[in-house]
Amino acid sequence: MMNKLYRLFNLNQDEEDRNKVREDIFKNSSFRGANLWILACAILIASIGLNMNSTAVIIGAMLISPLMGPIVGAGFALSTYDFSLLKKSGKNLLIATLVSLTVSTVYFYLSPFKEIQSELLSRTSPTIYDVMIAFFGGLVGAISMTRVEKGNPIPGVAIATALMPPLCTAGFGLATFNLKFFAGAMYLYTINCFFIGIATFLIIKYLKYLPVVTENKSFDKKLRYIITTLVVLMIVPSFYLAYSLLQEKKFSQNADWFIKEQFIDNGYTVIYKKISTGVSPRRIELALLSKTFDSIEIKNLNDKLSDFGITNAQLSIKQNTKDLKSEILSEINKSTASISEKDLQINILSNELKKYRYDDPELYRELVVLFPEVQSIAIGKVQNFIKADSVTESTMVMYTADQRIDEAKLRKWLRVKMNDESVEVLKK
Repeated sequence: MMNKLYRLFNLNQDEEDRNKVREDIFKNSSFRGANLWILACAILIASIGLNMNSTAVIIGAMLISPLMGPIVGAGFALSTYDFSLLKKSGKNLLIATLVSLTVSTVYFYLSPFKEIQSELLSRTSPTIYDVMIAFFGGLVGAISMTRVEKGNPIPGVAIATALMPPLCTAGFGLATFNLKFFAGAMYLYTINCFFIGIATFLIIKYLKYLPVVTENKSFDKKLRYIITTLVVLMIVPSFYLAYSLLQEKKFSQNADWFIKEQFIDNGYTVIYKKISTGVSPRRIELALLSKTFDSIEIKNLNDKLSDFGITNAQLSIKQNTKDLKSEILSEINKSTASISEKDLQINILSNELKKYRYDDPELYRELVVLFPEVQSIAIGKVQNFIKADSVTESTMVMYTADQRIDEAKLRKWLRVKMNDESVEVLKK
């Protein structure tokens, strides 16, 4: 049974001549003449595709791009201790990256269309899925290049690993002076390069390609130490990176679960959601269409975060009009939210009206227990015109009472109860 399984998964069958594989990798690692022209054209096509928000055009650019050559070459060189191939692959990868960034930056700088499309946005935030795609795509690419019949996998690997779009997105970031876009896209590009290289390294090691040796044994020994150190320095941070991205994904899933259980399932409409994992504590920011929460309710919700496996995080609910008009509306306009502009304007007007309406019967019931002398109250907002260009707003509480009461104490209690330091008390 074990022998049958071994034969079924044996990679030594249909294997290409190893010298031929080495020659092909060495040739594909070079970026001169035709390869450089093809790369520049592929970058332009990918940039146009991102500008048009066309997935088909972007896929076409990935198919003709020769960018995987030096990355596979670097992984092969590390596995076989081939210093000359490693040096050549590293140099050509740097050249290819700089040429790609230059061409895409020039294109986006000259292009009159600089809208942030969904295809651009999707290349700025790497996830654990990008790591998995790069690694398994790299495995398939490495296996395919060692076969006699290369078959269909090579084009599929070029599409799946997606090296071109992140570089073009980085160029867009440079052209528009958007450093956040540049950093996110280069981060994704680096992840793809690392994990394709690691996958190639593992396959070549598994196939037991003979290491390169020279007549100088002491040099060979020293070279092996250096390359082994490079491999460790590449693999260890990569595993940490993969773990970090996995934790981010887990946090996002738990946050979505929390939002569904505590808000959506209770009938509250969430119009804005932002989950920030790159800060400490991590943040979950929300805004709801109509429901508002007081400070005690928000604290209780924060206390429930741990029940959903969410630690080192803080929930923030944006409820005032200023938040809705600036940050939240800005985010919604960038996204593909399904809420119409009419709904948003209704929500803003509703929040404006709430400032002038008090319909909390509990407030009066508690007040008459604490201050039985009070017979009735009226609450409203007033504007104070201090100077021609200076206006302040305060909450005025007018009361009637059949005998004298401690107004200072009443004012203090109302300010705490209403969470409003502007409350003033006046007898009718």
